[in-house]
Amino acid sequence: MRRRDFVAMLGGVAAALPVVARAQQSEPARRIGLLMNRAADSSDGQARLAAIRQRLQQLGWREGQNLLMEIRWGAEDPDLERKGAAELVALAPDVVLAGGSLGLVAMLGATRTIPVVFAGMADPVGLGVVASLAHPGGNATGFLAFEYSFTGKLLEVLKEIAPGVTRAAVLRDPLSPQGIANFAVIQSTAASMGVQVSPVDMRDPGEIERAVAALARSAGGGLVVTPSGLTMMHSGVILKLAAQYKLPAVYGYRDLVVGGGLISYGPDWLDQYRRAAEYVDRILRGEKPGDLPVQAPTKYELAVNLKTAKTLGLTVPDSILVRADEVIE
Repeated sequence: MRRRDFVAMLGGVAAALPVVARAQQSEPARRIGLLMNRAADSSDGQARLAAIRQRLQQLGWREGQNLLMEIRWGAEDPDLERKGAAELVALAPDVVLAGGSLGLVAMLGATRTIPVVFAGMADPVGLGVVASLAHPGGNATGFLAFEYSFTGKLLEVLKEIAPGVTRAAVLRDPLSPQGIANFAVIQSTAASMGVQVSPVDMRDPGEIERAVAALARSAGGGLVVTPSGLTMMHSGVILKLAAQYKLPAVYGYRDLVVGGGLISYGPDWLDQYRRAAEYVDRILRGEKPGDLPVQAPTKYELAVNLKTAKTLGLTVPDSILVRADEVIE
């Protein structure tokens, strides 16, 4: 190649570079909001955030490059959830991912136009969030916390690890459709397992303490702690009472087993948040939330705390150990 041709080629490339740069700059980064239903210092909340980030990165989104991420922590506190929702709406994101029922209700109270993907929602149809699971309509879609039939498994797991349980208090949220439905499902299976069940409303710590103390006055007592925002809000009280009265308890959240609870069975929450990130990706690429069906969990996980079992004088059967996704020693 002659020198003047080479110089001319370099000049052409140099002239084209600003055009390329301008083309890249003309495509602004997309903005998403995250309303997490845990506290910022929660290990569980950070794990869920990491799962979202990892999945979005796998789908081609680079934080700080083609994606801007705004995060607010609701901590299952209605006031914090509403405050976080209002702050996110003011930032005009392209889509918001909301964790839990409180977060979703707060988001929909703040906007009916910004697309919202939810994770861990108990009954979106019952609460009027979506028209139907198959065809949500509106600006929200996402992933169910669980199907109600799953709560019957909680009592089965409790009876399996603690065969001596003949009476169980079912801790529930009395003000939500899921609390009523959860107890109905558990009640329908209890007779076949030889267990009498009674509901305990989790309105405040005093109510929980009185009910658990009454249960502990005679032998054969156990606790079934159904998943809800109130469960997490009162988790410290619940764990303390179960330990104080030496009551075997099954939980719908793995977090409580890590915190000293006996056993849990529930959805794989990290998987659910990864799937929610996939819906965020699809909406960013042009799909509408009202056209994306609400989906149920596909993975459940079993966790057991051997140290707590030993404290309660229980021998964990092999049938649980071989199925457990996590064994805490």
